[in-house]
Amino acid sequence: MSRKPKKGYYVRGQFVAEGSEMDLELKRELKGTDEQSRTDLKRESTELQKLGEDLMDLRADLMARLLTEGVPEKLAEAIQEAKRITNFEGKRRQMQFVGKLMRQLDPAALDAVRAALDEQRNGSAKEILALHQAEQWRDGLIASDDQLERWLTEHPQTDAQQLRALIRQARKDNPVDKTSVSLGLAPRQSRSYRDIFQLVKEHLARDAKSADNEPPERPDDDNPDDIPRY
Repeated sequence: MSRKPKKGYYVRGQFVAEGSEMDLELKRELKGTDEQSRTDLKRESTELQKLGEDLMDLRADLMARLLTEGVPEKLAEAIQEAKRITNFEGKRRQMQFVGKLMRQLDPAALDAVRAALDEQRNGSAKEILALHQAEQWRDGLIASDDQLERWLTEHPQTDAQQLRALIRQARKDNPVDKTSVSLGLAPRQSRSYRDIFQLVKEHLARDAKSADNEPPERPDDDNPDDIPRY
């Protein structure tokens, strides 16, 4: 009498009988993988929902830029609609719709969204550089008269009398505290210290704006070498 064949399946060329210890172990592993996948999907969905909520407060110029970087106009319109809704349940449903649209974005568009939100929170690379330059100038002006002369040479429109007075006051208000320095503590900063920073920052921003608005050089009509030849 022939034996009844065992039920089972093959894994990497090895027969696994149903109900065997190996079968149970493989099913446990598979179940764990499925649960992990569901957890990952839920985490990703929650993150995208939060990104959609953060877009509610995004500046108009950054939102306009996102529309040129792969973010669909439908999403921008859905966010604008959510802003207009005042009913709690209505806003909740609209934000669910925003989350659905967020999950449909491709990776490049999602990266653009994260970059725009990060820029709004921390400033653009250009803005951060400008702040660092202002901080360096402020510290240099307070530390050295040579830096003051250099600043006045590069920025002749500065009110020299006002700046000199602020520097004198900052030096008086914030003498070097060797104890604080040795302990790695930042000294308390006076109003004059902050005013110097604000003055410097405004001048640097004004100069940068003027440079951006400066028209490109035109060929000199009197110089034949500058005249285009056809």
